[in-house]
Amino acid sequence: MSLTSVEICAGGGGQALGVERAGYAHQALIDADGPSCETLRLNRPEWNVTQGDICAFDGKPYKGADLLAGGVPCPPFSVAGKQLGKADERNLFPEAIRLVDEIRPRAVMLENVRGILDPVFADYRTHISSVIGSIGRGYITGWKLLNASGFGVPQLRPRAVFVAIRKDAGGEFDWPQPQDFLTPTVGEALYDLMAANGWQGARAWRAGADKIAPTLVGGSKKHGGPDLGPTRARAAWAALGVDGLGIADAPPPRDFAGMPRLTVRMAARVQGFPDDWEFSGRKTAAYRQVGNAFPPPVARAVGLQIAQALTAPRLLRAAG
Repeated sequence: MSLTSVEICAGGGGQALGVERAGYAHQALIDADGPSCETLRLNRPEWNVTQGDICAFDGKPYKGADLLAGGVPCPPFSVAGKQLGKADERNLFPEAIRLVDEIRPRAVMLENVRGILDPVFADYRTHISSVIGSIGRGYITGWKLLNASGFGVPQLRPRAVFVAIRKDAGGEFDWPQPQDFLTPTVGEALYDLMAANGWQGARAWRAGADKIAPTLVGGSKKHGGPDLGPTRARAAWAALGVDGLGIADAPPPRDFAGMPRLTVRMAARVQGFPDDWEFSGRKTAAYRQVGNAFPPPVARAVGLQIAQALTAPRLLRAAG
């Protein structure tokens, strides 16, 4: 039988897809963004998707689910922002904690930007671990920095992952081990998409795009439009032969000259999405879903390790 999960702040479905591939059946998914919810329904009509404020989401109907997962908003902890942490009105860790208490899942998986692991947030991380650790019969908790490039995703994308395993779940959790040798370069990952319209320069471009990508930047709703990030990020993309000033509507045509831009589909592949995963909304909304996602292969790797802990009882030890 499948394990069950509840997904909060589901976005465009990166973590939800990875968790599904790890063997979990979603009982409920919630996000405040309309296009993101439409993306989830478009790809998985059978999923129970709710568009709404997580603060009003009642977890009690899902009490006893095996996993509570989600990517709570990153801006409160991002080095690109003011790093207001718990004082930021966008901080939803308190709501995640509330839902852990209401659902009492056997395991919890929450992801965020690497900035939350900075020393300035040490006390807050301890607070999160302590409060969740004391709920019900208690949880064993841990934090870990995982680079997406270690799991076949052609970009670095370091993410902080929090895992909690209920003490009576009966299993031992081990963090997934990276396999960097499986990771393609940007050129290897995107060549067929760049060449889709017969671009004559595609092979030369592939040879020059011979490294993994910098971290793909999603942007917030306050961000003007779809591009690949601030000046430093765009310079790193330019070194790979990619124009980071915007997102293209289509691959370069046969006689294109210069640096091509990524399409939304190319960006999705850089994030580890399968090509059959469709994104709802106009280009800016679709790219925002891609850029803010937790790469599915990383979510799958963590989800599999949690599943192993939940289905193979043995002496439980700390999760990191």
